Amino acid sequence: MKHIFTLLSLLAMLHAAVASAAWQAGAAKADITPTEPVPLAGYGGKTRMSQRVEHPIWLKALALKDDSGATSVLVTADLVGLSDTMVAIIAKAALEKHGIPRERLILNTSHNHSCPVTADVLWLYYEFTPEEAAVKDRYTAMVYAKYEEVIGKAIANLAPAELGFEQGLAGVAVNRRRSRGPESRALGGQVDQDVPVITVKAGNDLKAIVFGYSCHTTALGGLSINGDYAGFAQLELEKSFPGSVAMFVQNCGGDANPLPRIRGRDVEATELASMYGKVLAEAVRQVIAAKMPPLNGPIHAAMGETELSLQPGIPLEELKQRLPNLAGMPKREFEHFIRQYETLGSPPDRVKYPVQVWRIGTDFQFIALTGETVVDYSLKFKAAYGWNSTWVCGYNNDLTSYVPSLRVLKEGGYEGVTGMFEYGHRAPYTETVEERITTKVEELMKQTK
Repeated sequence: MKHIFTLLSLLAMLHAAVASAAWQAGAAKADITPTEPVPLAGYGGKTRMSQRVEHPIWLKALALKDDSGATSVLVTADLVGLSDTMVAIIAKAALEKHGIPRERLILNTSHNHSCPVTADVLWLYYEFTPEEAAVKDRYTAMVYAKYEEVIGKAIANLAPAELGFEQGLAGVAVNRRRSRGPESRALGGQVDQDVPVITVKAGNDLKAIVFGYSCHTTALGGLSINGDYAGFAQLELEKSFPGSVAMFVQNCGGDANPLPRIRGRDVEATELASMYGKVLAEAVRQVIAAKMPPLNGPIHAAMGETELSLQPGIPLEELKQRLPNLAGMPKREFEHFIRQYETLGSPPDRVKYPVQVWRIGTDFQFIALTGETVVDYSLKFKAAYGWNSTWVCGYNNDLTSYVPSLRVLKEGGYEGVTGMFEYGHRAPYTETVEERITTKVEELMKQTK
């Protein structure tokens, strides 16, 4: 009996080793720090031009090839977001040059508010001079080239590896909807302070660290280029683990901020952002120091699209009557809606909404949602599919809008209602928004089971 037990133990160990060795992984990073003053993204109002670089900003990629031979790539970026235009160009190059199908390419951005403006992202926010527009276009061209470069390098670096997954906790995020005066105190204080972590190892060498958090990267708002608290966290981890690539994934932080924040005092604000980055990095270090269960393949990938319906917009005549009395950004928004009436007959009544799911092996799922998703989506899907085996992230694909849950939509406010205008949408979503996203996630989960 003892010999049988020993043999079974050896077979189990061998099976685990073979499963782990089935992965090939490759990580890479590409510097996207601008080399000239650029228009800064993230905040509305007068165009802000960068004055200095606090630290470099990056594109980072992790390529994973499982024993089925399929290669999947996750790319993270210290950018505020991508647009449909940018996603189409990046995905087309990944398919044509590297054979990566769309469902196996996840494009996540940290929603960094201290990066350059790119292409047509949040285009209603800004009003450029011809010179500023030319700078933006030069920078965007460089970013396209860097996406192609970093994906290619990650694939070229594929080598046998072992993956692990576990979660930690960090107390940086605060539900920002409760921070807007006494009338907001009754709103929910929901946050997701989980810090999911995937490690990629080759023997004893840590090659990549993928970690996430649900919180806006808005600790800073000055005139420097940097990656905000997420950038500081990545720097801290790469210092702690030399030779590794640390990748930050923005989760469902649409209604969370790092609080408290400092405004108007850049030195103190930078120190605070750095501290938040250190807190997050320490949460990751503690996860890595403990035992991390192995993450075994293969990756079953699926992608689908639903449509989110919009409530009726402001009638054309009312827009024209109100336009002369508006100033600033709302005026541009109203002009946009008037143009849509004149060219399309009316502003569109729905928004395309892509969803991606990677089910890794039999006991882990990575759910990638589009746009500025509020925390309810993370909490909901982790409750449905497993608190310890589900990673939910927003800020993938097009930065289409804030994406409220039904709760947030009914509460109203910026994330539920008024924030839609700045994205060029005629009105808030209807009360079917959460149901439609949930249904699509359920469909994709079944496809990948």
